[in-house]
Amino acid sequence: MIQFKMTARTLKRMAATAGLVCAVALPQAVSAEGKGLDEPFRAGYAKTMKGKVVGYIPVAMGFDLAQGWLAGLKRELEPLGVKIVSRDPNWNTNSGAQALTALIGEKPDVIVVHNPDVQTYAKLLQRAENEGIRIIQINMRSSYPSAVFVGADYVEIGERATAAVAEHCKGKSNKIAIVQGALSAAASAYQLKGIENALAKNPQLKVVSSQAADWDASKAKGITQTVLKQHPDLCGIVGFWDGMDSGTAAAVKEAGLTGKVFVATSGGGEQKGACDAVKNGSFDLNLSYDVPTQASNMVASIKWLMQNPGVKDAKGSIYTTLIPITKANASKDGTCWKL
Repeated sequence: MIQFKMTARTLKRMAATAGLVCAVALPQAVSAEGKGLDEPFRAGYAKTMKGKVVGYIPVAMGFDLAQGWLAGLKRELEPLGVKIVSRDPNWNTNSGAQALTALIGEKPDVIVVHNPDVQTYAKLLQRAENEGIRIIQINMRSSYPSAVFVGADYVEIGERATAAVAEHCKGKSNKIAIVQGALSAAASAYQLKGIENALAKNPQLKVVSSQAADWDASKAKGITQTVLKQHPDLCGIVGFWDGMDSGTAAAVKEAGLTGKVFVATSGGGEQKGACDAVKNGSFDLNLSYDVPTQASNMVASIKWLMQNPGVKDAKGSIYTTLIPITKANASKDGTCWKL
């Protein structure tokens, strides 16, 4: 009985004490909530970005890849006060070299470069980084390894595209054609290596034509028309870029061989050139390297480089995860992006 009374008395005292504590602490808690807590790194981050300049030189501005990358850079960086300066060589390598030289003279903080081939810009990129300008190479490498490369693994693309053609050609002629881009471009050289790797695993395949269309749809169409006349039993074509291979597909369609000649290609995954072209039968496989993700990877790299100006020797690669576009997923939302 005594034990019970002591416990009750103790509980009353505890309740009274708790009430007093709450009365004192509650206003303090409310006050703290009202003031908020300043995030200690936000101001420094914003200061690092504001006023910076990013140069952008694709091989040309008038196609989906270049426009998609630029849109991604602007969307993420301009709200932070970063200025984007773009130059359009319009597929002219000499103009590109001149534009890059001029841009280096303007001393931007970062330059994003889409190389037309592995050699032309190499010394210029090295010069830029020696002068403190960080270089991000997008989708087609130079022989010079800059701070960051963001892009497709073209060896993998060549392997996967050829493997898909080999699967389709089972029980057929096993004759295939290869429509390359520009021979000196990294996208062609590395993709061709991937095709060689796949051919070693599929010795039954017979390459009856391997020609360069120089990223030109009309040249790709002409090459394909000739090959189909010489080899009407052709069972597959490995193309190197969907923008160019729209000509390849047109030649196949005109010959009445859509669905019979398997056309494999690759590209940035834009709705019209990728998903719509697969849905209408122009392409049987389009390996997308997903331009919006590439743009996001570039932006993340730029932000990191700007916050770490003292890191001069860091070099790395961000290879894009490929999205195989086929009839199975071409109609699904999110498979492709719209220009």
